[in-house]
Amino acid sequence: MTTTTPPAPVAPKATERVHAAPAKRHRARRSTPLTIAMLAVLAYFLLPLFWLLIASTKSAQDLFNSFGLWFSHAPQLLTNVEKTFTQDDGVFVHWLLNTVLYAGVSAVGAALLAAAGGYGFAKFRFRGDRAAFNLVLGAVMVPTTALAIPTYLLFAKAGLVNTPWAIILPSLVNPFGLYLMRIYAQDAIPDSLLEAARIDGAGEPRIFFRIALRLLGPGLVTVLLFTLVATWNNYFLPLIMLNDPDLYPITVGLSSWAAQAQNGGAGSSSDMLALVVTGSLISILPLVVAFLLLQRYWQSGLATGGVKQ
Repeated sequence: MTTTTPPAPVAPKATERVHAAPAKRHRARRSTPLTIAMLAVLAYFLLPLFWLLIASTKSAQDLFNSFGLWFSHAPQLLTNVEKTFTQDDGVFVHWLLNTVLYAGVSAVGAALLAAAGGYGFAKFRFRGDRAAFNLVLGAVMVPTTALAIPTYLLFAKAGLVNTPWAIILPSLVNPFGLYLMRIYAQDAIPDSLLEAARIDGAGEPRIFFRIALRLLGPGLVTVLLFTLVATWNNYFLPLIMLNDPDLYPITVGLSSWAAQAQNGGAGSSSDMLALVVTGSLISILPLVVAFLLLQRYWQSGLATGGVKQ
């Protein structure tokens, strides 16, 4: 008796498989209320910048006599920019350089200190480390304005009032930056890499500067940007610390110009108010450039450490 083997099943062709089980594509759902809400938020953030750009092209009289969200009949942006840089023997340039100095040194120093502190809390265990880190978290909740007067009294005793150090040293302390770097370093730096470096004979300072800092680059840039913006826009601390107009940052300098414009009145022939508006536009341009150049590091710095891997 002979047995016949059944024929082997033939696999369906690739085209048949595609047609047999078509992939379902999910279309993104569009929510009209959500779209309206997002447009409202976008307008909330962009309208002040748009108004500032438009107002920078107007004279002091056109600021009051023309529609605020559109150009006047005689735009004069270049004239306003020239007057801003030449007013009071070019003091605006001096204020701009002071702001770059204060914000740049403070941002770099605060980022390095936050990276060192965050790395220490994340990778070392010592007595009282949890209590010390909880103290840092508590410092995050303290508003900086509440510390301005005690800081002034402390710097007055040290003889540092009316000096650049009165702005730079307080800006180096960034509890939120330390907290952010601790969370980032916990996942960004593998413990096995540190152990391998120690076995090879590398000391702790060399491990931090040659290995840890490179891995902490995105988080470092994030803290640098946050501190840069905070110091650049800081107004209250320089107001109480500095008495010499040559040491003013842009915020305090433009405020003094605004006070002169108010004393002159809205109908005054002085163009001081137009210079304040134009100076405000110029003052935000370096921050925009910094964010555009460091945007990819900033985004990755926010994402890494926020998701458990």
